[in-house]
Amino acid sequence: MDRQHSRSDRMIHQFDTFLRTLIPRAASAQRSNPAEKVADGPLDDQERRLSSGLMRISHTSEVCVQALYQGQSVTGSLDQPYKQREQSALEKIDHLAWCDERLAQLQSRTSYLNPLFYVASFGIGAATGAVSERIGLGTIAATQEQVAKQLEVQQTSLPAGDHRSRAILRKIAVDDAHHAQLALEAGGVRFPAPVKWGMRFAAKVMSKSVYHL
Repeated sequence: MDRQHSRSDRMIHQFDTFLRTLIPRAASAQRSNPAEKVADGPLDDQERRLSSGLMRISHTSEVCVQALYQGQSVTGSLDQPYKQREQSALEKIDHLAWCDERLAQLQSRTSYLNPLFYVASFGIGAATGAVSERIGLGTIAATQEQVAKQLEVQQTSLPAGDHRSRAILRKIAVDDAHHAQLALEAGGVRFPAPVKWGMRFAAKVMSKSVYHL
């Protein structure tokens, strides 16, 4: 029988997830890194900087989605959608750990702007979760769809020799597309095109800002 989570349980879990999301190297993956047995080709300094910027964008994208999950878990219900969000959020920790590890291999770092984006996304998650479960799940689905599309573009933008980053992004894209589908199947609203265009614009602003910072 599943243990019921109280509000205090959720707050403790929130704080733990907050630390694992924002403190560099604090996230620990439960699944094997998809790049574990992948060998890179040669990368010069310029290619390494390109890969670092793209992986930093991917890491921040995962921070934002994790914050959405956590914001909605505060204001949403304790029923099956909560359990689904909790499982997807655990997989997000894997994504964060993989990106963080890859950035370290590239002799780079995560974005200085992550706390800002976490707070903003947490607020959006809490607000949409408070409006309704369907709106909250729809926000997750639409965001995950945007991130998955962004990851596909980033894979083609990586240097030809950066096989490890590409393997990580490929797996994250598959997971994110699956998370989006789960949110829709749980009753999430399909947002109209204008809303998705606005989300796409916000994603572009985020990407440009964290590429260097």
